[in-house]
Amino acid sequence: MKRWILSIAAALALGSCSGPKSDRTDLYLQRFFGECGAEFGGTTDIGKVEGECGIITTMINAFAKQNPDIAISQNVVAWPGYPQLTAQMAAKDPPDLVTMHGGVIADYAAKGLLEPVEPYLREAGLAPSTFTNAGLQSVTVNGRMYGLPWDTHGGLWHVNTKLFAQAGLMRGGKPVLPTSPQELLTQARQFRERTGKPYLIQSLVGDPAGAARTLYTYLMAQRQPIFPDAKQLKVNTPQGRAIADLFHQMTAEGLGTSNMDTPAAIAAFMNGEGGVYPTGTWMIGQFETEEKTAGRPLYRSYGVYPYPTLWGKPASFVSGHTWVVPARERTPEQKRAIARFFRFMIDHNFDWVRTGHLPVVKAVVESPQFMALPHRRDIAPLATIGRPLPGYVQRQSAVEGIVGEEMAAAIVGQKSSAQALGDAERRVDEFLAEVE
Repeated sequence: MKRWILSIAAALALGSCSGPKSDRTDLYLQRFFGECGAEFGGTTDIGKVEGECGIITTMINAFAKQNPDIAISQNVVAWPGYPQLTAQMAAKDPPDLVTMHGGVIADYAAKGLLEPVEPYLREAGLAPSTFTNAGLQSVTVNGRMYGLPWDTHGGLWHVNTKLFAQAGLMRGGKPVLPTSPQELLTQARQFRERTGKPYLIQSLVGDPAGAARTLYTYLMAQRQPIFPDAKQLKVNTPQGRAIADLFHQMTAEGLGTSNMDTPAAIAAFMNGEGGVYPTGTWMIGQFETEEKTAGRPLYRSYGVYPYPTLWGKPASFVSGHTWVVPARERTPEQKRAIARFFRFMIDHNFDWVRTGHLPVVKAVVESPQFMALPHRRDIAPLATIGRPLPGYVQRQSAVEGIVGEEMAAAIVGQKSSAQALGDAERRVDEFLAEVE
């Protein structure tokens, strides 16, 4: 569909009487996070809506209302939207702004398909020092910023505090989390003995991301280089094998589940069938709802924390959502409109992170407003200790799938840790060798 047709449709939806010859600046964005225009298409009060779709829809409505000289139109794509974006770029008709995961930026930046955003940030009055290290790293490739950091998301330990209390693992209203591999085994055995339930709920079937997060996180904690260069994975090391062996032992002893996919693991945690579910920031909202619902197993019995430091120093593998600017010719007015959009999104970073993601703006992370949200004080360190993979690593999603598949095989005992991690290195290296 032609850009001017989309712009007219969006203008009509916003109640504009402008015709196609309007002097307003056209700005076309493409995003995921779902379509909910029927419910939120007319809302502009960002503070009164909840959830990713409701908040992003209302944010764009509010931007349009506050910037009547910009005719903003949008295309909502099914997650993640990259095949469509690639096709638009091939046709030389990409959008002006696109939501993109930080781990995907390198794939497009390496081919010159994205604009560095430093000029837009300068126009918007946004210095790099505005952002957290995790946010900056998520958009930086070879020293240049190729996107506006928007949030940080990663793995967390979601905890059933009622079961932890039953297991004698609560102190001062907080769960006692392990600080070493041996403490993890000791506490998990105590938990199993006193509750009759597994300590860890693991989604190891069809969900390689979870197993990869565990491996990446604990290698990062030990400051081990996972990718010494853009074409080489390094996980079959004494440190990597120790991580795989620990979680295999947990599973072999029945301290962790082994046969659940993601829906089953979510249901098991919400139904009180285990102590800890390692999954992402994106699940906080759903679990908070359970926490507030009388009669549910998690009622007043939910906590969430960064992965405990079992080795080395606090660290966590993270990614993030970003806004990127596909390379194409634009007018000076369009470039200024993009800068204004960037500024608006950063000014409303607090509103966005009510979804459960972490802020990328240092001032928001440290703000009383953010800390007052449920559980945010406990998870705020993730914004500081979070680390993405190096920006030079391409095809990070596919690589994560291979690494997670092999790590899961080690955890459930299908392969030894040495074989699984060795196979991961071989497969990833062969795959990356084919990437231009």
